[in-house]
Amino acid sequence: MKKVALSLFVIGSLVTSCSSDDDNTTSETQIAAPATYQFERNGTSTVSYGGQTTRILMAGELVSGFSDTSKSETDISAMFAHVEGNNDFSDVDLNASNKSVRSKTAASTDYYSANTTAAAAIKADFDAFITDQVNNVFPNWSIDATAGNAGQIQQAGGGSIRYVNAKGLENNQAFAKGLIGALMADQILNNYLSVAVLDAGDNRANNDADVLDGSNNYTTMEHKWDEAFGYLYGTDDALAPQLGADNFLNKYLARVESDEDFTGIAQDVYNAFQLGRAAIVAKNYTVRDTQADIIREKISEVIAIRAVYYLQAGKVDLGTDYASAFHSLSEGFGFIYSLQFTRQPGTDSPYFSKSEVDAFTTELMEGNGFWDVTSETLDNMSESIAARFNFTVAQAGS
Repeated sequence: MKKVALSLFVIGSLVTSCSSDDDNTTSETQIAAPATYQFERNGTSTVSYGGQTTRILMAGELVSGFSDTSKSETDISAMFAHVEGNNDFSDVDLNASNKSVRSKTAASTDYYSANTTAAAAIKADFDAFITDQVNNVFPNWSIDATAGNAGQIQQAGGGSIRYVNAKGLENNQAFAKGLIGALMADQILNNYLSVAVLDAGDNRANNDADVLDGSNNYTTMEHKWDEAFGYLYGTDDALAPQLGADNFLNKYLARVESDEDFTGIAQDVYNAFQLGRAAIVAKNYTVRDTQADIIREKISEVIAIRAVYYLQAGKVDLGTDYASAFHSLSEGFGFIYSLQFTRQPGTDSPYFSKSEVDAFTTELMEGNGFWDVTSETLDNMSESIAARFNFTVAQAGS
């Protein structure tokens, strides 16, 4: 896969912020954005996001489990809800970890701490993808899929074989692209960049006074920001990102960046992470929160752009290459599912509510699902999504 390198043009840039915020100790603070995401205290790095790297790696192996017919529902579910010390993964370090993917799925402070019913329903959706794959797709792995029947379907010209459920949905794609929203985006946009998390308890006072988090070399606020950074760059090179390092948000930021209609979006996100972290070091929380909103806007756009892209790609192949169409539509399904975890800057709301997303996915799965879906439905859905953002269907679909 082609990787996208960021140009890191922020060397030596300065941002001047004037504020009357009583919580800021100075009315004017100059913040020098570093050339890379490198922050140190007494010559030692203060950046840490190991837990995020672990969950991204767990998620990658978990999704691979959807293609291993030797695995049981219990096996894959155990990978999703890993318990420390269990041999759920091929990597001994992952097995030794006390982290899990399921515990951080739909688990942000802003969206789900007071909405446990929605969080439980979302986790149940991911559980259902696992159940359907093992109980319905695996037993029909070698059988040709037809409308209403799970099985395999090959792309035209002897291309890739896709394994779909009775409605033509690839559960692995729905699961993986759904995690981009439910895990990566939700944790970045609605948890670690949340004022409720960054400023929780004595975080702001401690950051102002450079009070460190226990024996660590960072303040709690610095660490929370880094954890957000880790869900995007956790398997990448933080100092010189070569996007495409994993199969989740990092990969699809690269895909959007490679579209000439959106070139520069990756740099915008990286710069905002850098400047926001520098603002924390400078104790300028106005600049910090402005950068958080930039990240919310841009990452939300990535999810929406890819949702429309795959709906349009699927439309092109309908009726001629069902395997290719269903593959694209399955990815689109996952990105549409992820829309409920997006965040409108300056608000506490996603670009699309859970009920709106549920309406989209229900419409896609009506009757025999992708076997029955029409070009008109895909176009209408694409237009509805693009209308909430600053791009057109033509731009996203190219």
